[in-house]
Amino acid sequence: MTAQTLGAQDVVLRLNQITKRFGALTANDAISLTLHRGEVIALLGENGAGKTTLMNILFGQYTADEGSVEVFGHPLPPGNPRAALAAGLGMVHQHFTLADNLTVLENIQLGTAPLWRMALGVAAARAKLARLAADFGLEVDPDAQVGSLTVGERQRVEILKALYRDARILILDEPTAVLTPQESDALFDTLRRAVATGLSVIFISHKLHEVMALSSRVLVLRHGRLVGQVATAETDRHALAAMMVGAEVAAPAVAPMTPGPARLTLQAACTRDRGTAPGLKAVSLALRAGQITGLAGVSGNGQSALSDLISGLETLTSGRLDLPAPPPKWTPRAAVAAGIARIPEDRHKTGTIADFSLTENAILETYNQPPYSHRGLMNWAAAEAHTAKLIETYDVRCPGPSGPIRQLSGGNMQKLILGRVLELSPRIILANQPVRGLDIGAITYVHGRLLAARDAGAAVLLISEDLDEIMGLSDVIHVMSEGRLSPEFARGALSAAELGLWMAGQGFSDAA
Repeated sequence: MTAQTLGAQDVVLRLNQITKRFGALTANDAISLTLHRGEVIALLGENGAGKTTLMNILFGQYTADEGSVEVFGHPLPPGNPRAALAAGLGMVHQHFTLADNLTVLENIQLGTAPLWRMALGVAAARAKLARLAADFGLEVDPDAQVGSLTVGERQRVEILKALYRDARILILDEPTAVLTPQESDALFDTLRRAVATGLSVIFISHKLHEVMALSSRVLVLRHGRLVGQVATAETDRHALAAMMVGAEVAAPAVAPMTPGPARLTLQAACTRDRGTAPGLKAVSLALRAGQITGLAGVSGNGQSALSDLISGLETLTSGRLDLPAPPPKWTPRAAVAAGIARIPEDRHKTGTIADFSLTENAILETYNQPPYSHRGLMNWAAAEAHTAKLIETYDVRCPGPSGPIRQLSGGNMQKLILGRVLELSPRIILANQPVRGLDIGAITYVHGRLLAARDAGAAVLLISEDLDEIMGLSDVIHVMSEGRLSPEFARGALSAAELGLWMAGQGFSDAA
């Protein structure tokens, strides 16, 4: 069923002239939209365009300054998440809303019944969770403490939490960031079956091929305004990208490079397991100057252990880590001194300090170096000038260098982290999900900067669950599964489906 065949009686959600201001910033400017029963609409826009703000208003976490929301023909009380849940809204947030000290099952049950009744319904809740996990291909240990889970596993819990509440309108914010191509296809198949029974979906994604595959209509926001909407069948990826940024977007060309000497090597490296997350299992790897090494894999299969080892946050239980000039002890300080710059996987937990200003976050790893420090005294004028340059160069949309970084959208926070790393001209760049949550224009820019760093002689380790990113940018590719590292594949040697099989562990079985 298409949007054209749906009548007014099929409208399940209506947003009327929604406006939201944060001081002088207008995040949403008189936005109106409708969603029909059994329809999937995609919501696109640059970072800071107002998508997340609009969805937070819909879900009751923000209150609009102007406008109203109707769900199934009834006004939705503003600023009331409980009313949104009761009306049949379910939301999978871009940034997680989970209690780290509770188990997966407890998080999913939380809010569905009084605390004293939760224990009585554990068996039924466990059975329902197991059924949903199997149907949607979102396996996760129900008894694992959420604080021990990887970023990818937490996202799966968020999806399951919304599905558990029997949502009739589902808002999905980047739901496939941590899934293999096969798992994404399975999720889409399940969503299509659910949509056929009447589920309505608002789908937010920066993966335009997913938007084309799943949605029936596409709405585009720019600078807080709805600038266009189009039937998916009547457009293509290039047109959508141009509508998002207001100009044509071209992916950077990847010229072949002859790699230089190894900047860092691992030989049969092993690390300890952490909860449900495996450590490294005899991993051998060389990061070479002038080369981007792509590492694909489903989140939670050892990528964090590898990233932490290279960052100095993890120690070896066996094996070797070698550098041209090895330090006496491998620590985070030693890694920074060795020229390793880190783009962390979780920008909130390990990439920034929420209550610090943009300036303080911009110099987190260089605050004790000139020109920011001299004989123990901070030169804040130099630090703020550096931050202002990062804001301008990387298009960080914010009030200025002195504001707290927690006020930034996730994408703009990521841009500041990227600037902090890339402006150091590092010898090794550890890029762990570097464009997660970024819009197509920002992704293109970041990829261009990573290629420029490679061309200048940096060794780049690109860790991503997005196979399009891995295949489009990497000179060589490895796949990680359950702590094991695949052989090295040349660029273009394997298809996405073949890499997906390695991500699922099948290639390792064949190789054995």
